[in-house]
Amino acid sequence: MKKGRVTIKDIARELNIAPSTVSRALNDHPAIKKETKDAVKALAEALDYQPNLLALNLLQKKSNTIGVIVPEITGHFFSAIITGIQDVIVDSEYNIMICLSNESYEEELTIVKRLSKIQIDGVLVSPSSETKNFDHFRRLQKSGIPVVVFDRDCPGLEADKVLVDDYFGAFQAVEYLIGTGCKNIAHLGGPLNLSTTDHRLQGYLDALEKNNIEVNKEYIVHVPGFNHKDGIKPSKKILELKKRPDAIFAYNDNIAISAMHVAKKFGLKIPEDISIIGFDDEPHSNFITPSLSTVWQPVYSMGMLSARILLSHLNDKNTALKFRREVFKPELVIRASSR
Repeated sequence: MKKGRVTIKDIARELNIAPSTVSRALNDHPAIKKETKDAVKALAEALDYQPNLLALNLLQKKSNTIGVIVPEITGHFFSAIITGIQDVIVDSEYNIMICLSNESYEEELTIVKRLSKIQIDGVLVSPSSETKNFDHFRRLQKSGIPVVVFDRDCPGLEADKVLVDDYFGAFQAVEYLIGTGCKNIAHLGGPLNLSTTDHRLQGYLDALEKNNIEVNKEYIVHVPGFNHKDGIKPSKKILELKKRPDAIFAYNDNIAISAMHVAKKFGLKIPEDISIIGFDDEPHSNFITPSLSTVWQPVYSMGMLSARILLSHLNDKNTALKFRREVFKPELVIRASSR
């Protein structure tokens, strides 16, 4: 027997039968005798034969693969979502292919084109922060590939969506700050063009309006990215104002921790001089000093539900396509960084 991957032809040659007979025996075809099936399966096991899934998938015009497109995986948020997706997919016939857009629209376009070429069966996607046009997702849908959007909305795109009520989470956080006596509340907003940024900003604004607190435009500063370094300059800009805020609601935990760092550099005590609340409930937020108040999101459940919705389309293609919009409620987690 030759070295390397064992093929159906190798088994056929050893048993002196046709390759087609080997194929049908391995698939329990009723026309093949039991003795032949037993001999073929025994030899296949002895030689550690593995079917060529790539060739089989090409024949069936499917890849048995689901593409997962995310902006990044370095933080807890998207890694937890991917874990939820994997825990559902693992019991199915599908594999997952994780693709990183690195918050780039151009990279996202390239990923979608490549996934189309390999006959991907379905796509789960959280769009990049640069993505404003969703035609590449529509092209996937037109070619029969179902798309499920999670975390970040794609306004105007008709697709299944699994989201979190960012507005509700932000409103809760700001109203809590007001309830503890804070009057001058700043907002470190997320990068522009994101649905999550818009919804959290609106929650902040509506909480102020409900409590008859005038909006100070100087208190609203948007960050360029999502990491600790992205929050340093915006935090300094806010804390250098003549009328310094007594509270900050930040787009995410990383930015909130940046604000805490800058506040300490300014000699401010947290929460005595300034309260700070983040968003996401990253694992490390409970272990910094002081521990960070934040808004918890059910990210693992979001991943699981997204995967289940996609599988429902893949497993029942004969039903009329009905798009679902599922929205999870976040929860406010109060720790030591707020009064």
